[in-house]
Amino acid sequence: MLSEASIRELTTSLRGALIQRSDPRYDEARRLYNGMIDKRPLLIARCVDVADVITAVNFGRDQGLLIAIRGGGHNGPGLGSCNDGLVIDLSMMKSIRVDPAGRTVRVDAGCTSGDVDHATHPFGLAVPFGLVSTTGVAGLTLGGGTGYLTRQYGLTIDNLLEADVVLADGSFVTASSTRHPDLFWALRGGGGNFGVVTSFLFQAHPVHTVYAGPIFWEATHAKAVMRAYRDFLPTAPEELGAFVGLKTVPSMDPFPKQCRGRRACAVISSYNGSAGDGEKVLAPLLKSVPPPLFNWMSAKPFPALQALFDPFFPKGLQWYWKGDFVKSLPDEAIDTHIAQAARAPSELSLMHLYPIDGAVHRMPKEATAWYAREATWSMVIAGIDADPKRAEALKAWGRAYWKAVHPFNLEGGYVNFMMDDEVDGRAQATFGENYRRLASVKARYDPENLFRVNQNILPAAS
Repeated sequence: MLSEASIRELTTSLRGALIQRSDPRYDEARRLYNGMIDKRPLLIARCVDVADVITAVNFGRDQGLLIAIRGGGHNGPGLGSCNDGLVIDLSMMKSIRVDPAGRTVRVDAGCTSGDVDHATHPFGLAVPFGLVSTTGVAGLTLGGGTGYLTRQYGLTIDNLLEADVVLADGSFVTASSTRHPDLFWALRGGGGNFGVVTSFLFQAHPVHTVYAGPIFWEATHAKAVMRAYRDFLPTAPEELGAFVGLKTVPSMDPFPKQCRGRRACAVISSYNGSAGDGEKVLAPLLKSVPPPLFNWMSAKPFPALQALFDPFFPKGLQWYWKGDFVKSLPDEAIDTHIAQAARAPSELSLMHLYPIDGAVHRMPKEATAWYAREATWSMVIAGIDADPKRAEALKAWGRAYWKAVHPFNLEGGYVNFMMDDEVDGRAQATFGENYRRLASVKARYDPENLFRVNQNILPAAS
């Protein structure tokens, strides 16, 4: 039990707000992106600077509270919150500074990828992030980070130059290749196990206007499209980021009314270059498959592409994720995907295969905690619906789909696609030979496992 005096002391020590259960802001402040998860923390510390983070970490540790760290707030399994503990909320920390000459970007931990795109785009730069602009930079980065620019520029962590971190003892360090290199190694893919990252320094790259958008085919052509995509991707220049998905055409604007509600296979692409060059790059793929339902490829600013799907996935939907790393996609696996996707319980439910080849494969496996350098795709199965009554149906479909396709895949999966009910059983498979080293780094920087509301790695001496 916390004393009123200790809570008052914390309140006066923070520049940001401390939100308690009696606060009228409480329900909105605790609400998560995934509406399937409902948690009731005891306290929410809305930090506005590093000093606030240090104060909150020290308070939570000294009071014996369970601590959860919330960045941009997109975390699928709801690991940005906890029941009856302290949420250290970084979402108010939004500073971004672009160095156009050095092509670097300093990003606070509360930023979303859309915040960063807004800041970098006037300079013709971008950082390789994900596929939805509302995704939080912190969680995306610490899990690895895949998106449209991955084939050309690598994972998000491959572009991380340094990170500022508040450790479990309340001390502050900067981790880089030369300072705390073991911590820097672990942060790149090891999740939120090692401290509270308050800011990131990224390498940015030339990206401005891209030739990009979705192409949808009738589901009857799914096998032909998936086979063509599988065979085409290794031959495509790395400037092309393209993922394939099994979906339903949403019954909403701007989709054609005659197509809405129809099962479909989609290839969603971004070519970092001119429309003319992009058309030439995609031509071999399009010539090898039947005509699509619609082709919405066009030249657009990169931030517009990143935000393209935001309206379809507002905060509060029901989500259930399952993921795997995929090395190959044989015809039998494609048949299994198509059969399972046909049983989708809602229009928004989907399966995507995100490419992680190209530049990702040129980074040595031991260079970062993110281990699956030999994979070709990161697969996500996502059961999604607005209605809470569909939650169990979404879970059942996601689990059955994953069980059917997993025999074709690698053992591990992307940590950001793991729900809380499977993290413990898959951590070692996901990190492979890196797991023991991660446990050793955890023992050095967080020996009491203070930061355990995450895809947790238990501290262990090497």
